[in-house]
Amino acid sequence: MADIEGGTPPMVVVRRILWVLVAVAAVFGVILAVGGGDGSKSAPAASAGAAIGGPFTLTAADGSTLTDRTLKGRPFAIFFGFTRCPDVCPTSLARMAQLREQLGPDGMKFDIVFVSVDPQHDRPADIGSYVALFKTPITGATGTDAQLAQIQKEYGVYVRKVPIEGGDYTVDHTAAIYLMGKDGRFVTTIDYHENDKTALEKLKRIIA
Repeated sequence: MADIEGGTPPMVVVRRILWVLVAVAAVFGVILAVGGGDGSKSAPAASAGAAIGGPFTLTAADGSTLTDRTLKGRPFAIFFGFTRCPDVCPTSLARMAQLREQLGPDGMKFDIVFVSVDPQHDRPADIGSYVALFKTPITGATGTDAQLAQIQKEYGVYVRKVPIEGGDYTVDHTAAIYLMGKDGRFVTTIDYHENDKTALEKLKRIIA
């Protein structure tokens, strides 16, 4: 299951995001499978408590430092993507916003983190504007190439830059959402094509 996301003009991305948000709201409980050539990969199979997750340092959208220690104490869902992503990323983040809403007050008992794996295009301010489109609190972040390599290694995330026409590039990346407990330990993943009932049960596990 691969998602290829690439060099899409910013206004086109915004229009696509808005379309995704409307569609998610209109089709309750249905996962959007928007056509597009995304090269995203499934997360590596792992059991609860497996060696996924670990120390990292990134720059949050507001310019502050975000580390694994910052997130400890609250469960969180972490997703890796990029702001020019044509479908998988906006669909996944819009879906997380929808799932959070379905959980009611419990939906605010976990954090959502979006890590851009495209630091060449995604500055912290750009990421802040991007996550604000989803109308729910999302911590956006990115880092240097070395910092991103570190967190990608810790989470077993697949990332590959792919050249496209015009001298631009797209990014192949893992499409799953990693669910982490309040102790920072890996619990499970939400797959891109997983049904809402299963996804909600998984979220309830990390906030229990």
